[in-house]
Amino acid sequence: MRIIFVSLAVVIADQISKLLVKGFSIPFLHVSYTGMSYGETISVIGNFFRITFIENPGLAFGFDPGIDFKLWVSLFSLFASIALLIYLYTIRNNNFSTRLAVALVLGGAVGNLIDRMFYGVFYNYAPLFYGRVVDFLDFDFFRFSLFGRNFDRFPIFNIADSAVTIGVLLLVFFYPKVKKETEIDMESEAAKINPDAISNIRPEQSIDNAAIKNEELNKDKESQNNVEPNYGEKIQDKNS
Repeated sequence: MRIIFVSLAVVIADQISKLLVKGFSIPFLHVSYTGMSYGETISVIGNFFRITFIENPGLAFGFDPGIDFKLWVSLFSLFASIALLIYLYTIRNNNFSTRLAVALVLGGAVGNLIDRMFYGVFYNYAPLFYGRVVDFLDFDFFRFSLFGRNFDRFPIFNIADSAVTIGVLLLVFFYPKVKKETEIDMESEAAKINPDAISNIRPEQSIDNAAIKNEELNKDKESQNNVEPNYGEKIQDKNS
């Protein structure tokens, strides 16, 4: 389960970057960091890549399902994260690419879940589960539409969104290959004759095999009974 450190690294990187953008304050440690103003933009690579601070009240890439669904989105994210953690444990012996993909998705899900669950309380603007997700990665892109909205730039996102997207792409790319390898392994194992394979025969197969063996034994007995009388007796009768 060392792959869980990938998820942990995603969560840490995601939260640190969000705190640096949004700012934070720890009164009892007398620590305060202002961060960026809402809507502020910092150019990194000209107009192509910028750091732009916004907050997303809904799902990834700026999609907002509405305040009525906010609690359900947060609860779904919580249960999905728990399910992913359990699934990651169940596939702990699978190939690395599958485990890496699931670990990235888990890390991204938890990263955004922290925003939704706790940021409203931490920053004193909303109750538990009603927080907003911090987004800041702003890339230029061709004009396109998404969920009925027109965009001149790609929707602003964060590290957690990136981890989820990369994880899903890895699953889509590697899953057919992993499935094929698994089928080949199963076929090769099934082709081997060993005691373990015999023990896995279905009960009905065992009954059928036993019936066939009994039938063969009966045929052998019948053939023995139909053999001519003792050959020695025939010779004696002939000599007499």
